[in-house]
Amino acid sequence: GAAAAAALLATDDTEATRQLDALSRAGLIDHVRGTRYRLHDLVRAFAQARLLDEEEPSERTAAQERLIVNYGELADSVLRLVDGNMSTRSDRFGPHGFTSLDEALRWLDDESSFITSTLRHAEGVDQGAVLNLLGALCDYCLLRGDLYRLGEISELAQAVDQGLLLRSVQWRTGIAARQLGELDKARTTLTSVVDLYMEAHHDAGAARALCSLGITLHHQGNLTEAAAKLREALDLQAPPQLATDRAWTMHALAAVERDRGRLPEAMRLLTESLVLHHAGESVHGEAWAHFQLGQLGLRMGDIPRAESELTTALGLYGRTRDARGEAWALTQLARARLVAGDPSPAVDGLRQAAARHRDNEDARGEAWTVYYLGQALEETGNLDLAVRELERSRTMFSRMRDVYGLACARHHSARVTRDQRAAQTGSLRNSGFARQLLVDARADFQRIGVAHGEAWTCLELAVVDAGNARTPQALTLCDEALSLFTSYGDHRGEDWAHFLRATLLPYAAPGGVEVGTAVAQEELAQLSRTGNPYRDEKLHDYVEAYQLLLERGVNLEAGWQAWRLGMVPSRHAREVMGVAVSGTP
Repeated sequence: GAAAAAALLATDDTEATRQLDALSRAGLIDHVRGTRYRLHDLVRAFAQARLLDEEEPSERTAAQERLIVNYGELADSVLRLVDGNMSTRSDRFGPHGFTSLDEALRWLDDESSFITSTLRHAEGVDQGAVLNLLGALCDYCLLRGDLYRLGEISELAQAVDQGLLLRSVQWRTGIAARQLGELDKARTTLTSVVDLYMEAHHDAGAARALCSLGITLHHQGNLTEAAAKLREALDLQAPPQLATDRAWTMHALAAVERDRGRLPEAMRLLTESLVLHHAGESVHGEAWAHFQLGQLGLRMGDIPRAESELTTALGLYGRTRDARGEAWALTQLARARLVAGDPSPAVDGLRQAAARHRDNEDARGEAWTVYYLGQALEETGNLDLAVRELERSRTMFSRMRDVYGLACARHHSARVTRDQRAAQTGSLRNSGFARQLLVDARADFQRIGVAHGEAWTCLELAVVDAGNARTPQALTLCDEALSLFTSYGDHRGEDWAHFLRATLLPYAAPGGVEVGTAVAQEELAQLSRTGNPYRDEKLHDYVEAYQLLLERGVNLEAGWQAWRLGMVPSRHAREVMGVAVSGTP
């Protein structure tokens, strides 16, 4: 290109273009299009030999350095249009004449292979210039999902073995491993990078690496440690010049807090991060913040808000040509149809999104999409296929050692397996395998501190135990679930725990059926009097119906009736958290 030629010749674009035109007329180079030309391999080999014979080494190095600086400035300028004022390139370069983000990304697409080739001949060049160009090229590889080229760059950096250079590339390599689902490798790499930056007293780099490590820990289901690492990063990113870096950490932390059931804190973090991303001109950052807001909307049961945020994210991913982000947005938009009670389009959308994730080699994206696909198939009544997809997601989560995903897959696979066997036999007597899955899921949720998941698993275990005439154990599980729901303020879950508890009391109360029935009637009356906006709509009818059943008298020989009457929580009951969230933008 003319710009690269101008940098090599230490002249301007006009003179470089004149020289290129002359070489083209002489037949020494081929005109490709616009201001782009190509050397024939034989001419390149001849020119390389003449260069080594006729030019001073110092002049060759100076020309190479000018080219690398020029490429670095242009590439950094492109990535700044995507990511905004990140500390890796904050306020370093101007727009360099790119009239749009699309034009800038097209230039980088064209030049990326030349840039990679140029970096292989950087002996003697100022390491700061090499670092700038390497960083931009690594970020481009992550954006495009070109993880193989990133591996080549990593090998190049290790060969050069410059401290800051190696840390910078290792950080991106850790991110790439996470994107491929190699979470243990990502965690090990990023932990070492954090230590290297800390040893060098490079706070901005340490914070970025801590953020990436926190996201990796989140993906492994280690939510408590993930939150700690992300908050440590936020402390390091307190200076105003790191505001855009802080925005990325804030929306990553919001995702962790959402999964921990802390919806008000997640909303606060996302609202602030969106403001910072906008101020820092980070199109890509805004895309991920809107994406997280969409997921939060789904967790709150606000379908219109969720779909609006996810559609906005999808458009922004399209602007930055982030195929990976687009696939995630498509997954969550299909999931929104599922939450809205429209499973057929959800099934179609999730199958298409899963194919996109496979094309992007995003193992985690595919695993979560297959997981939602299993739930959508359950809603269509195809339980056999639903179990197959949920089991497939369980295997994928297990392979990548994502404990949170594994626990969720176990929970729903157990539910569907239980319902499948019950439909065949007419009772819950053959729920041994499903019960073991729920026990394992509860242990996982408990270990990683996800009260929401553990509480709902307790209720599903209570249903199995009650259906197998273990009503005292079921009653204890309802009490444990109630305590867990209360711990994070989930009124929707509390209502279900209260209701199931009341259905069990006549069969499990120490004072016998009469005392149990009287206490159950009082608890149901209390539940009826104290409605809340987060209550599952179905529960209103169930409370009234069960009160009538108790008035007619309980037949102990007939056993627990809530299951036979269909008065147990559905898949959708767990989907929405009944947690009050203020500060919605």
